[in-house]
Amino acid sequence: MSKISPAFAARLQGLQPEEQARVVLMFSMPDTSLASGRASARARRPEVIEAMRRSAEPALHDVDAILAQVGGKRLRASIDALGCVPVETTTDGIRALAELDRIAAIVEDQSISLLHTQ
Repeated sequence: MSKISPAFAARLQGLQPEEQARVVLMFSMPDTSLASGRASARARRPEVIEAMRRSAEPALHDVDAILAQVGGKRLRASIDALGCVPVETTTDGIRALAELDRIAAIVEDQSISLLHTQ
C-alpha cells in the first residue's frame, strides 16, 4: 500500500521541483488502546497522548534531517493527539519522508469547511 494516495501523487507531478507543498505526516503509533471504558479512557487520554509523543520523537528527528537536506520545515513542534504533524517541503522531500518506516501515510493539508445544507 502506498503512503501517498494516487490522486495526491498525480497533483505532486504537476509541481516544479523547487515548489513546496504542505502535507500532514501520519505516524504509525504503538497500540495505546483506550477501549477499557469511557470514564477510564478519558482519564488516561493525556497519558496516552504523551506516550505517543515520546514514541514519535526518534522519527521526528529523521523527519527534521530529511527536511534540512531537501528544504522544508516542520510546522508544529510535536505530533498532535491523532499522531500527525504538518510539514512543508518539496516533492523530493515528500517522497523521502514516505520512505520512513514510522510514517503510515502522507496526506495533502487541505482546509476544512462546513457544508451548507438547505
